[in-house]
Amino acid sequence: MPYITVKMLEGRNEEQKRALVERVTEAVSETVNAPKENIVVFIEEMPKNHYAVAGKRLSDTE
Repeated sequence: MPYITVKMLEGRNEEQKRALVERVTEAVSETVNAPKENIVVFIEEMPKNHYAVAGKRLSDTE
C-alpha cells in the first residue's frame, strides 16, 4: 500500500488539492501498478512563517 506525502506551502484552494490528490493517485497507480484504492495521499500544508530559504522565512520576504 503506497503512502505519499505532499508537503507544500498553504494557499491552495480545495479544487486544486482535489486535483492534486487525483493526479498523484493516478501517477502512482500507473507507475507502481498499485490499485487506486490502496493508495493513500497526505497533504501537509505549511504556513509561510514555518518555511525558510537562505536563512529567511518566506513570510518575511513578502
